[in-house]
Amino acid sequence: MTEILLAEDNPADVYLIREALREHGVDVPVRVAADGREVLQLICPENSGAVVPRLGLIILDLNLPRHDGIEILEQLRGSADLAEVPVVVLTSSDSPRDQKVANQLGATCYLRKPSSLDQFLALGAVLKSLLDGTYANSACK
Repeated sequence: MTEILLAEDNPADVYLIREALREHGVDVPVRVAADGREVLQLICPENSGAVVPRLGLIILDLNLPRHDGIEILEQLRGSADLAEVPVVVLTSSDSPRDQKVANQLGATCYLRKPSSLDQFLALGAVLKSLLDGTYANSACK
């Protein structure tokens, strides 16, 4: 079964993302990794002996402990198994440099974390469209 990998260290944001998915009828298991090391253990099975999960979507915070999101994105795009999986960078960073680097590394979408509950819940529509293949680039604006 396809899973979503949520790389996020803030429990409140994890809760809001799960609610946004639920609000939009996304019934897919969400595997949460609270730091970069956990993410790398999941996506680099040669390092941990684990099997790479079947991922349909990766939601990636750039500001993770241990290994940051840029390093993780580099690993993802260098992996034959995961290079085509959509990656949504969902971050508090509004740095033009972060956005440029994420886009150069192949992020599907770069979104700044919303400041309101309604905006957070609306993210569910973008995430759902990525999972079901109806994503339009304008959804990231």
